[in-house]
Amino acid sequence: MSGPTVRRRRLGKKLRALRDAQGLTLEDVADKSSGAFTVAKLSRLETARSAAKPADVERLLDLFGVDDAELRGALLSLAREGAQRGWWHSYRGVLSPVYEDLISLEHEASSVRSWQMGVIPGLLQTGEYAREIITATAMSAAVEGRIDPLVEVRLARQAVLTRESPVNLWAIIAEGALHTTCLGEGVMRDQLSRLLERSRRPNVTIQVLPSDAPPHVGQMGSYSILSFEEQADLDVVHVESLTSALYVEESEHVGVYRDAFERLRAAALSPELSAQRIAEIREKTE
Repeated sequence: MSGPTVRRRRLGKKLRALRDAQGLTLEDVADKSSGAFTVAKLSRLETARSAAKPADVERLLDLFGVDDAELRGALLSLAREGAQRGWWHSYRGVLSPVYEDLISLEHEASSVRSWQMGVIPGLLQTGEYAREIITATAMSAAVEGRIDPLVEVRLARQAVLTRESPVNLWAIIAEGALHTTCLGEGVMRDQLSRLLERSRRPNVTIQVLPSDAPPHVGQMGSYSILSFEEQADLDVVHVESLTSALYVEESEHVGVYRDAFERLRAAALSPELSAQRIAEIREKTE
């Protein structure tokens, strides 16, 4: 596979929407393209069976009359990134294709909104905490044999928070996750210190949802919303389970998760009170 499937689907979906907005069929576009596209090629691009080249995307945007510079830039970036090899490619054989998708999306995202019920978000984990969580959730011998490189990958992902144009992270964490009892001495205390340190960065906001909060929408499960500049219809939701991950891409469904996150923000402690709560828990942690 020459590019992450989620990225291909996002691009194909948008190209299809732009074509539909012009009232054009695949045959119409093929006829207008002066031989640059066949119906079969257009279908493969829209259904993500083939990776789109930047030149093809640019030609299609011209055919669709798209002059919105921001939209053109976003879609061309999707095509260009698909042709590049990221640092995570060196871990092929260690990472599943779905995990590669997540890393690629984080790398491209302008913001990540994360709700976590039971663990600290991966972008905020220390190495030792990550090791304990990965070990505890490994449900196969294959994963158990890859603990070290998986920890390396989790830490390498965090570079998106400190790069020149960093990702904006808004993390809401259930208070119960802050009380995890780790096997290693000082692991949880160091992890809580990491949260406090990261929360002082201008691009990181951390909120704690108290244990005594009334029933809330977050009880249905953890998830992250990855956003890409101002093109909200390209947002993707990542929902992880014990054995797999689901990507929610349909705009109306993404909107449901977006609204749920706003409810969680309103129910959680403010960032300032959250920092106080984390510091209080840290002082009681071995």
